[in-house]
Amino acid sequence: MMTNQAVKTIDWLLAYSPPHSSTHVLPDVKALTAAVAAGDTDAFAVFYRDWFNVMYQQAQQVSQRDESFCLDIVQDAMLKVIKSIKPMNSADDLRRWLHIVVKTCTYDRFREQARRIARERKFEPAQSSKDQEIIRERLQWLERELRSMDRSDAELLLMRHRFGWTLKRIGQSLGLKPGAVDGKLQRLVRKLRRRAKEQSHD
Repeated sequence: MMTNQAVKTIDWLLAYSPPHSSTHVLPDVKALTAAVAAGDTDAFAVFYRDWFNVMYQQAQQVSQRDESFCLDIVQDAMLKVIKSIKPMNSADDLRRWLHIVVKTCTYDRFREQARRIARERKFEPAQSSKDQEIIRERLQWLERELRSMDRSDAELLLMRHRFGWTLKRIGQSLGLKPGAVDGKLQRLVRKLRRRAKEQSHD
């Protein structure tokens, strides 16, 4: 059970609104990491907001891969944060630990990709006309969904998935941080997946 002081600390963290800067971190790292380690979902939302860019930059440095690959690494690393984080005494301690986590997730991704490529090379069945028809139907369904959703949401999905804009470029055009853009895109994709399952287009 949280003490009154811990509750006050979390309230301050959630009320805190940082400036738009990729290097900004919350000052009370120990309180934040302790709350995340205790399973506080609100604290994790704050952690995600303030450390996403740091972890993304680490993923870029370690992997030297494209944005999509680095985002996958960050999502893997965030899951490890939820499971394994301990209270950290300083931002430097947390940054060093996150670098280890990101590096581990990067190597795991490399190995997973190598295994997948090996499997695909071993089994490369020709695409049948039935498969092509299924793909065509799904694309038509997706077009209908995009036309029916809020225009700003549809434009966000198109910027990302049709035009290939980076999170940074989208964020600059909308006045958002890359982490906020990523979060909104994930929510939209999850919504589309739910709709697809409901209509048997999963």
